[in-house]
Amino acid sequence: MRGKPLLGPGSSEQLLLALESPPSTLSIQETAPKNLRRIAVGNRVIDYQLHRARRRSIGFQINEHGLSIRAPRWITLREIETAIVQNERWILTKEIEWRAWRERHQRDAIRFVDGGTVQYLGSTATLRLGAAAGATYLAGAADQIRLALPEDAGESRVRQALQEWLQQQARCILGQRLERFSDRIDARFAGWRLSYARTQWGSCSYAGRIRLNWRLVHFSLPVIDYVIAHELAHLRELNHSRRFWNEVALLLPGFE
Repeated sequence: MRGKPLLGPGSSEQLLLALESPPSTLSIQETAPKNLRRIAVGNRVIDYQLHRARRRSIGFQINEHGLSIRAPRWITLREIETAIVQNERWILTKEIEWRAWRERHQRDAIRFVDGGTVQYLGSTATLRLGAAAGATYLAGAADQIRLALPEDAGESRVRQALQEWLQQQARCILGQRLERFSDRIDARFAGWRLSYARTQWGSCSYAGRIRLNWRLVHFSLPVIDYVIAHELAHLRELNHSRRFWNEVALLLPGFE
């Protein structure tokens, strides 16, 4: 997105809480990078990293290192700092949201032990070790994922077993949902495969091949269906034009 501040990490998905009181300066890494700069705005100091890039506008991002700014080479430092002053409230708000997201993320991190929890199809499931054979999912008032591992199994072993099971479920669930929606679109569909990407939920190639991230299995079925409809719509429109969104709406009415 150009001309507007950009928020990391990865759009979509994560800022829910607020801190009791905002910090006085942006959080930066302990070892300051060479491109670190500082500006006084009102009664507070804002540290930021400046990166020159091939782009047409100034982009703002808040991440684990604080405020990062990407700007064209032809924009002066004065113009950049003017933009910082103009967006001070946004910067402060997103800093608070980032810290809250990070705290929540750390609090909710999976513990790969008996009794740990994991998100599965939009619900919180408890990990249970000691199943007689294989791995099973028990839905109900207290969802459980049971793994055939000793109750004292190490976390790395539990992580591997859980990930293998989740990927098996993803291959089955995503495949079924994809087949269900592919019948609704008159376009060449050349097959699909699981993706292991860190930052992309799905993709569609010019050849009509679709890739879906196995981590989608953490989310509810409506979220999964939206990603599938999004990629299938690319079979007709390999862009994000109005025609593309019309295709998404045909596949999944009410997706908004």
